[in-house]
Amino acid sequence: MVDVTIPAKGGQPSGLGRLAVLGLQHVLVMYTGCVTVPLVFGAAAGLDAATIAVLINADLLVAGVVTMIQGAGVGRFLGVRMPVMAGAAFTAVTPMILIAGEYGLQAVYGSMLAAGVFGLLIAYPFAKAVRFFPPLVSGVVITVVGLALIGVGVNLVVGNDPKAADHAAPSRLALAAFVVVVILLVARFGRGFLAQTGVLLGLLAGTAVAVPLGLVDFSAARTADWIGVSAPFHFGAPEFPAVAVLSMCVVMLVLFAESTADLIAVAELTGKRLSTADMARGLAADGLSGVLGGVMNAFLDTVFAQNVGLVTMTKVRSRHVATIAGGILVVLGLVPKLGALVAGLPQPVVGAAGLVMFATVAAVGIDTLRKVDFDGTHNLLIVAVSIGFGMAPEVAPDLYSRFPEGVGIVLGSPVTSATLLAFCLNLAFNGGSPRRDAGLARVPVAEVRREAPAGRTGA
Repeated sequence: MVDVTIPAKGGQPSGLGRLAVLGLQHVLVMYTGCVTVPLVFGAAAGLDAATIAVLINADLLVAGVVTMIQGAGVGRFLGVRMPVMAGAAFTAVTPMILIAGEYGLQAVYGSMLAAGVFGLLIAYPFAKAVRFFPPLVSGVVITVVGLALIGVGVNLVVGNDPKAADHAAPSRLALAAFVVVVILLVARFGRGFLAQTGVLLGLLAGTAVAVPLGLVDFSAARTADWIGVSAPFHFGAPEFPAVAVLSMCVVMLVLFAESTADLIAVAELTGKRLSTADMARGLAADGLSGVLGGVMNAFLDTVFAQNVGLVTMTKVRSRHVATIAGGILVVLGLVPKLGALVAGLPQPVVGAAGLVMFATVAAVGIDTLRKVDFDGTHNLLIVAVSIGFGMAPEVAPDLYSRFPEGVGIVLGSPVTSATLLAFCLNLAFNGGSPRRDAGLARVPVAEVRREAPAGRTGA
């Protein structure tokens, strides 16, 4: 692991070279989670490797820009000015897949663009009304996000085409099992920074084993350019179906709730007094990611919890480290050959790594709910109903098939339906009062997030 012994002055490292090394460490911790989102979405949407490579590069570019804004700040409007990393959020994956299937990719990025504008407009009001999204609500949503994505990971492992000759082939299952074993071994025996790279090492090891099986295709990487940037609106002019926009706006509210918890955690770690204006600027950067993502074919970003854990471990509290890390992400996003190389990873390998990460997201949600007081309250019923009805479309995809067109996009997404239900039930039973809503945990957020797992990338 990089030597991170910090001189005096509040954990502020000095020297451009040292900042670059520490920034690279942040990038390595979050890189796998960041690129997994375009890999999973691209495969589920039936995109070819070359198109997925475009999404990967756009994803890294936008994440880098938003991270730099969070670290350096832009006037009084954008950026929390703390050492936080932004990256693609798993929360948006399921709604994006549903929108792509119903309306097409132009609607995916149109609704993302609209949600970004919505996020910019409500950042300050949300910062003042954050009590309406206590851990009771966010815990339900994070749990459902992880559970809903498990099916996506499994489909990547067995194959999306049941009629294919290699569908659920023992070789695919064995390869996926090997990746999971590598991740477990690294977690069990790795130390320090190495222990946080289990998913990355699992991807590399699985790809190496997949080569002789004929599951690796890097042909797109051979023809890709070394330097370039994805064209705005790669899939055509954006479209704005009302139900798709509504669904993505709900996702933006969920991302705000997630980022709020992590921003509070980093503020506690750095000793910064986080005002409502600070919080609003940090959330506005998430909103900006929607605007940039909608234009550049990327994804909604949120604060990455695993990097909060890295700040805890290294005690490096300089926001300039995050700014440099954002610059590194921008550079990576300008290398199409790298994106094409990642896009060529075999689906069973990506699915296995994703399965671990998605299940970890669900576990983070469960851990969040552990902070909720269930004694003498209706909170257990709220959790049960929200998760039960939220997950119903996942096990019965045609549940809303006879409803008016577009209803399935909102209610058919476990993320949006669980969010709406948990939010409304919490208001109905607890009224959003901090004293009555046991969902507002008394445990400091930094303590809750201290050991943020590598799989939590904005979920």
